[in-house]
Amino acid sequence: MAAIALEQPSQTDIDIIHAVLAETYWSPGIPREVVAKAAANSICAIARDENSALIGFARLVTDRATFAWLCDVIVLPAHQGQGIGRDLVRALQAHPELGNLRRWLLGTRDAHGVYEKLGFTTIEEPHRLMHKRNANPYGIPAA
Repeated sequence: MAAIALEQPSQTDIDIIHAVLAETYWSPGIPREVVAKAAANSICAIARDENSALIGFARLVTDRATFAWLCDVIVLPAHQGQGIGRDLVRALQAHPELGNLRRWLLGTRDAHGVYEKLGFTTIEEPHRLMHKRNANPYGIPAA
């Protein structure tokens, strides 16, 4: 069983998190320094195995008053399918400063069922949301 804690990742943890995130569809090629800075400026949840090795990670960008963006939820492949991702999100949702936030948002391509079980729904009026996207933030040539 995984132990879940709200804590900042160590440098060794950042190495693991970076290796996984750099291969995801949402942050391909992300530099390690960006991962470290993002974690340092977020509330992080970490899952560890019985040997205290990192097996999962999630982070929350928030003002701690009205809004939170859930992002970078990852579980190492050998530990997927055990509910660890949901447990990471539950730990963030239980944070004592975040109980009265007006809105939590996230983006996902393929895990809608996971997040629906945690109370997330599709946006009723998506036309009200806008974004500005940098298609190549890390300067990696397109494949």
